[in-house]
Amino acid sequence: MKWIVKIGGSLFPHNARKLLKNLLGENIIIIAGGGELADKIREYDHELGFSDIASHEAAILSMDIMGILLADLVKGAKTTHTIKGAKKIIKDGKIPVLLPSRILHYLDPLKHSWKVTSDSIAFYISKLIHANLLIATNVDGIYTTHPTKSEAKLINEISAKKLLTFGETAVDEELPKLLLKYKSDCYVANGKHPQRILSIIKSTETTYTRIRGDQTWQR
Repeated sequence: MKWIVKIGGSLFPHNARKLLKNLLGENIIIIAGGGELADKIREYDHELGFSDIASHEAAILSMDIMGILLADLVKGAKTTHTIKGAKKIIKDGKIPVLLPSRILHYLDPLKHSWKVTSDSIAFYISKLIHANLLIATNVDGIYTTHPTKSEAKLINEISAKKLLTFGETAVDEELPKLLLKYKSDCYVANGKHPQRILSIIKSTETTYTRIRGDQTWQR
């Protein structure tokens, strides 16, 4: 498996279903973002002050829930809790939607913080299987400022070191640190346009942002 595609919760349900249908037949693993479920947990946490571990585990479980629901919408998709299960699903001609809670609970590799979301989780799992990470979200990539502003410009390529100065963008705040730590790249693209996601997988020209984790690279 060369790619993990994280389908952001912002795409659920209709755009997420359309994207997943278009990815059938590809040798990839899907991870779903927690979407509005994770947002609600964060809202409750701000109000009630849960422990870091309770918030972290609940947010990861929201990814499982969204993955289960997404897979149910697409014939040919199947959920699994393990990498071994994902490989078998691909061998059987289907597309695996990996539910990450058991892997994350067992290994517990990431900070228990709202700066760590499904982006960082998907990246960590991509490192476990030596795959590339493609984050499909509801915008074209990383912008110079908030994408709703008229002066916002899409950045085709940016260093993770520079992205650290941006705060929260289309990806979580911890992801650039992980990219630097592991000297890895990832791609961010608009999942409302499935062909763009397929083009990245197939190494053809399209619209996206590449985040580079090479510490010597600046832009």
